Amino acid sequence: MASTYSDRLKLELMETGANANTWGNNTNTNLQTVDAFSGGWISKSVAGSSNVTLTTNNADPTAESSNKVLDLNGTLTGNITVFIPAVENNYLVYNNTSGAFTLDVAATGGTGVEIPQGEFKWVYSDGTNAYLADLSNTNASSISSGTLADARLSANVTLNNASTISTGTLPNARLDAQLQDVAGLAVTDGGFIVGDGANFVLETGSTARDSLDLGTSDDVQFNSFGVGTAASATTGQIRATDDITAFYSSDVALKENIHNIESPMDKVQQLNGVLFDWKQDWIDTNGGEDGYFVRKTDVGVIAQDVEKVLPEVVGTRPNGVKAVKYDRLCALLIECVKDLQSQVNDLKKGN
Repeated sequence: MASTYSDRLKLELMETGANANTWGNNTNTNLQTVDAFSGGWISKSVAGSSNVTLTTNNADPTAESSNKVLDLNGTLTGNITVFIPAVENNYLVYNNTSGAFTLDVAATGGTGVEIPQGEFKWVYSDGTNAYLADLSNTNASSISSGTLADARLSANVTLNNASTISTGTLPNARLDAQLQDVAGLAVTDGGFIVGDGANFVLETGSTARDSLDLGTSDDVQFNSFGVGTAASATTGQIRATDDITAFYSSDVALKENIHNIESPMDKVQQLNGVLFDWKQDWIDTNGGEDGYFVRKTDVGVIAQDVEKVLPEVVGTRPNGVKAVKYDRLCALLIECVKDLQSQVNDLKKGN
């Protein structure tokens, strides 16, 4: 008996006793067709102004419509429609064309949808018409309850009435989105929405805050932080393009067991001010050489040398790397200056 073919993928449906001695080859062809539609990609030129119909053949993994991802390219000279088979199915379509014209994708004989130039879109066919499988087409009222667990929404989410999701949750959600209407507040450029503990409040114009306002009990942790520049992505590092101003607590009322640094000159004599080159792996882990924050050639001291004479100004990070509190070295230098001045005074007296 003759074989028949499935509606969607055109797989060969072999009748009992058919394809004697060739059924293995036919089965492999079926598997290749399934493989193509599971992960296949095709680059298809649709240049010009004529509509294009993707080829569809029985049990043929090389047919254009047998591929899951359609890269439609070329220069358009008119508005066109690309026809996919009129069966239930879905495709990831990339409008990789140029030219100031539109490209629609439609099921043969049905209505279509426009694919914006330079964008990927999921297109679903119900067997008659084609639709965009896009969250941005979803009315917020359709998620008035329930959850979107572990969701990442890469969309412009328009909430026409925030009360429609007042009882729902978005646990562990990441929203790469513009929230265009929250609690009835029209958000415009320059506006800032904050929570007052009970409701959302829209601040605009002169009332809009331009900094992060945290309560006294709020704790915030960042991996890295950039002020006026990009963060370095190195955990624990802060970069700023302007001065960082801070005052250290140094009131005598906070201190006890106060005594001067002994033998400051002897300690300084054991230190070296050095020029050196950072190792390349350190430069790479700190965002690369930029001539500002990170430079190949640098100047400083060696932490291990300082630790031998003044261990109080050296700390060891969790990764075992030693760091120097350079500002604390000023106390040692002050005592050195005093010691030198004392020696000068003694020499003057000798004259």
